Amino acid sequence: MNKPSLLLVDDDRRVLESMADWLRGQGYDLDATARYADALEALRRKSYELVLADVRLSDGDGFDLLEQCRRNWPSTQVILLTGYGTPDDAIDAIRAGAFDYLTKPLIDDELLMSVERALSQRSVITENSNLRAQLDRRVGLDNVVGRDRQMMRVYDVINSVADTRATVLVTGESGTGKSMIARAIHRRSSRAKGPFVEVACGALPETLLESELFGHVAGSFTGATGEKIGKFLQADGGTIFLDEISTASPALQVKLLRVLQELKFEPVGGTKTYDVDVRVILATNEDLAQSVAQGRFRQDLYYRVNVINIELPPLRARVSDIPLLANSFLEQVREDARRTVTGFAPDVMLALERYHWPGNVRELQNVVERAVLLGKEPMITLADLPAEIRGARNVDIGVQSGQRTLKEALEGPERQIILSVLESNNWNRNMTADQLGINRTTLYKKMKRLGLEDGHTLSI
Repeated sequence: MNKPSLLLVDDDRRVLESMADWLRGQGYDLDATARYADALEALRRKSYELVLADVRLSDGDGFDLLEQCRRNWPSTQVILLTGYGTPDDAIDAIRAGAFDYLTKPLIDDELLMSVERALSQRSVITENSNLRAQLDRRVGLDNVVGRDRQMMRVYDVINSVADTRATVLVTGESGTGKSMIARAIHRRSSRAKGPFVEVACGALPETLLESELFGHVAGSFTGATGEKIGKFLQADGGTIFLDEISTASPALQVKLLRVLQELKFEPVGGTKTYDVDVRVILATNEDLAQSVAQGRFRQDLYYRVNVINIELPPLRARVSDIPLLANSFLEQVREDARRTVTGFAPDVMLALERYHWPGNVRELQNVVERAVLLGKEPMITLADLPAEIRGARNVDIGVQSGQRTLKEALEGPERQIILSVLESNNWNRNMTADQLGINRTTLYKKMKRLGLEDGHTLSI
């Protein structure tokens, strides 16, 4: 069995050497360093199960090291050590994500117990994470990533409607993941063992789309040399997903309305009526209500498809999910391409969070894939990102009148201000709190609420 891997950080050489010798004697694989910068470098090179760090270091702050671990190495447990701790400091440490907060001089049994408990908890968290991943694969949300409050509402709606026959309309900008949401609804439903058929309506010319959906009989039009089974019949017993539904012609809209109401249709050129048992999910990146007002989309069809509306937020409105999504894509690309990229440099993640992402999640996925395939360093660096992302400075919070509360709308500017000050202070929370004119506890609470204290969060 491999020895647990520990990293000890303390700028008191006497304490560092004595603790290192004692911990190695307890059977741990231990690396020791006296500097904050060296500790970060060690974490980039090697995976540690536990970090023990002094709060006050000659070139940094143990709380900032904890912050870096939470952002970039979330599976690593952290125990903070101090020679002048107070109860308030201990509370701050635990709230910030430290497993324990120990006061020097350390008692051997106390230290050993804390280390063993931290490693035991890490094992339990890893096991639970694996079990949760297996469960998610079974219930269908394995590819949907995010913890932003808007996404949590999306998950709630999916859970509520998945096992019903209600028609679902998924709206949102291009690249926000509408297809994945449709698949998640299907997989969570009692139809999960049935077919899932996807049709990109906008990719087909009007003359072929009707045939694609409903099939045709031989001789029904030029080139129809044989019979064709349409997608609705292929989806019988399962789910059909109609993407870019706003592109459907007026004639096709009439036929779609009948299918949604009666679950009946005839193939192009045919007289036989088919009955189907199919769940219909539709998607569009256009405002259908506006299309109705302009006469481009039937009002009765709009009311029929808009039974349940799931609106996906643009990526710029869920900035706290960017680290989670980026790391998820990194894992996928690394496995597929067999690359050994270990992660993202801290300034890379900040650049990703500042960018406005007009292509949304799809664009982020492409950027990560490009960086992994073309990068030359063990970690993804700023040089691996496109120029427009490296130069990004402001985040468009994407607020539209009536779509978000005042509190939600103000979170974007507040997050941007705090992020800018944190960056200017190299993520030193003491200096950031002083500059913002708030105490450290208030800063931590705001960072936690705005998703700044932990870039790697639960995948749902």
